[in-house]
Amino acid sequence: MPKRILVANWKNHPESSARAAIILDGLQKKSQIFKKISTYIAPPSTYFESASKKIKGFANLASQDMFFATDGTFTGAITPDISKSFGVKLAILGHSERRALGETNEVVSDKMKTTLRSGFIPLLCVGETERDQEGNHFEFIREELELSLNGVRRKDDARKLVIAYEPVWAIGKKAKEAMQPEELSEMVIFIRKVLTDIFGRDSAEEIPILYGGSVDATNAKELMRAGVDGLLVGRASLDPKIFASIAEAYL
Repeated sequence: MPKRILVANWKNHPESSARAAIILDGLQKKSQIFKKISTYIAPPSTYFESASKKIKGFANLASQDMFFATDGTFTGAITPDISKSFGVKLAILGHSERRALGETNEVVSDKMKTTLRSGFIPLLCVGETERDQEGNHFEFIREELELSLNGVRRKDDARKLVIAYEPVWAIGKKAKEAMQPEELSEMVIFIRKVLTDIFGRDSAEEIPILYGGSVDATNAKELMRAGVDGLLVGRASLDPKIFASIAEAYL
């Protein structure tokens, strides 16, 4: 059985390189726990160099986004080859906070193709902003998946994909307000069904599905029991002790 996946999304935190160093030192002290699973750390790109050195041996470096082009001159852009030079292995794409800034499914699709061509693992985020009694959120998720994965080849690329389900309404809340395991299990089944429609059953079964949304040490084990293959952790990943406790929930 493949190792389960744990991804730390630091977003635009911490506020300084000195604070980032403290967090990285804390993660190093818990390295034996992170070695037992597939751990990825996604700091702001300004911390790539220090992070890549300090997590070596127990975690992989990830980026919070991926530019859609590999060639050309683009002021302010971090192109795939720059990310690769720091040892980035995985890229978070289509995060709800990027989509809230105007990133469309079509843009995410372009980034998916560039990420795959450049040899990174694409972690595609999908998630509804709200739920309703009519079940419209299911069709919203289906559309996000189908459009974001448009142009991705069937077998070769499907094996490299990771999907993260992050219901927007659950992000940034207290752990007790995170998605309930029963609802999550239902959504995992639905996402797997959509992936089967796109790639076929055999390929779809190989694609890991993660959950993200108010994950912390108090609910990690319960969420893992809902049938996900790992967790995408935001705020809680900035505390090495809490993040290590979340990793322990996998074991």
